[in-house]
Amino acid sequence: MSFSELRQKDVINICDGRKLGKPIDLILDEQACAQALVVPARSSLLGCLRQEKEGTTIPWNHIRRIGDDVILVEFSAEMHD
Repeated sequence: MSFSELRQKDVINICDGRKLGKPIDLILDEQACAQALVVPARSSLLGCLRQEKEGTTIPWNHIRRIGDDVILVEFSAEMHD
């Protein structure tokens, strides 16, 4: 599967059912193996007042299933930066 195909899928967190957005980046290791998926950072009112990080990084081992339309991830609040 290509990254352009992954970019078309919605990322859904199975811990709370929240839609995290579509992937914006993919982090690879030296051997070009996927290490993490990056989705847009959550926007907030405070985010307008301070510089927000570019995205939320989800380690590849937290991806539970890649389906036809969605990517299911298990990403709890404790895992956020």
